[in-house]
Amino acid sequence: MTELDLITLDSTKVTIDGAALEGLGAGLRGRLLRETDVEYEAVRAIWNDMIDFRPGLIVRCAGTADVLRAVRFARDNRLLVAVRGGGHNIAGSALCSGGLMIDLSLMKSVRVDPAAGHAWVEPGATLADVDAETQAFGLAVPTGINSTTGIAGLALGGGFGWLTRKFGLTADNLLSADVVTANGALVRANVSEHPDLFWALRGGGGNFGIVTAFEFRLHKVGPEVLSGLVVHPFGEARTILQQYREQLAATPDQFSCWAVMRQAPPLPFLPAEWHGKEVLVLAMCDCATLEAGEKDAAQMRAIGKPIADVVGPHPFVGWQQAFDPLLAPGARNYWKSHDLAELSDAAIDLLINAVRELPGPECEIFIGYVGGAASRVPAGATAFPQRLPHFVINVHARWRDPAMDKACIAWARSLYEAARPLAIGTAYVNFMPGDEANRVEAAYGANYHRLAEVKRRYDPQNLFRVNQNVRPLETLRAA
Repeated sequence: MTELDLITLDSTKVTIDGAALEGLGAGLRGRLLRETDVEYEAVRAIWNDMIDFRPGLIVRCAGTADVLRAVRFARDNRLLVAVRGGGHNIAGSALCSGGLMIDLSLMKSVRVDPAAGHAWVEPGATLADVDAETQAFGLAVPTGINSTTGIAGLALGGGFGWLTRKFGLTADNLLSADVVTANGALVRANVSEHPDLFWALRGGGGNFGIVTAFEFRLHKVGPEVLSGLVVHPFGEARTILQQYREQLAATPDQFSCWAVMRQAPPLPFLPAEWHGKEVLVLAMCDCATLEAGEKDAAQMRAIGKPIADVVGPHPFVGWQQAFDPLLAPGARNYWKSHDLAELSDAAIDLLINAVRELPGPECEIFIGYVGGAASRVPAGATAFPQRLPHFVINVHARWRDPAMDKACIAWARSLYEAARPLAIGTAYVNFMPGDEANRVEAAYGANYHRLAEVKRRYDPQNLFRVNQNVRPLETLRAA
């Protein structure tokens, strides 16, 4: 094998000789890929098509031993490292230019213990993988809303979805984690072993090591839930959102309802004359019995005069995949988001005006509510920073043609800046794009200093930096 130049942590190049590369590859159960290998392009492809970084070397890990070898190789050569789980992160942090990509996507095992109510999940698993195994027993991990999302990135950043109000964040349901740390060791983190690391993993992102196994608490859900969409004319958006805000406060934790404003896609249940026109969609799910769900959703469904109401019994697995066609890989994506303490009239007006200026047919504004069980966890109990009930506003610019880059990004940034005076200041790190490094400290709020201390202990050289990066404490002080 010929020698290879790779990028280091100092942004310089180091030449790795052929013998060292052969030694790395020979010890793997997985594969070692260079740019000249046939699989390279497919393996480096990620969800956000805007991100086009080219790793110099990819280690396709088949198990924990491969992860250990890859991390030790990166440590010994001080290589720039990116870690890929599901490859779904908006910032594209699965990739780095010229460095080493540690690819976990082959590690997809999900093992369920229905008697204990636990599941052990490898970091390459997607939400679809997790749901398929857990729902076989009528159980679920609280996760997100797009089944192609990787469980690792979701959980490490916090993770919220349809079950959050009832059962908490994905991170709140993490019981333990096996972690390969920056020094090439494997440790178990839980409330009694490496408790500070366990605290940091629950919301602090991929800053502290590579998790090779997650142990999650499971909850009884489904197999059918009351779920679906209610689609309203956009001309009624202000009134609908005001009533949505009022009704949401009166609903039980088992019921979740989020709002999306966008141009209507050609969904089969929408009259053709609405296709391509702006609409307001209320998406709802109730994780109790179907009878309870009908009661819980009644007032929300009674709002306004909808174009369509397709709320009804659906398999939970199917509902988890309902938005996949609108969020498929291959498009260019740029997000900006805020946490809001309330959905005020001023915020509603700002969002409505922005929808009137959508730069493309796939662009949208998402309003999600995080409260209930997630808001009853003390603010310092995990790294996830915002425990007050709040609305997450995600400005999702999505398009296909690179010629639209400037207009779509400018639209998202403009709304973000206009909404800044209404925001709390924290942010959901999984929604932050790659150009928000200067926002990380504010995003974590009062938890940032402790995160920086944990980073100092477990990754003092900042090996794991291709993420929404928390710098080690000494680096922070020196900056």
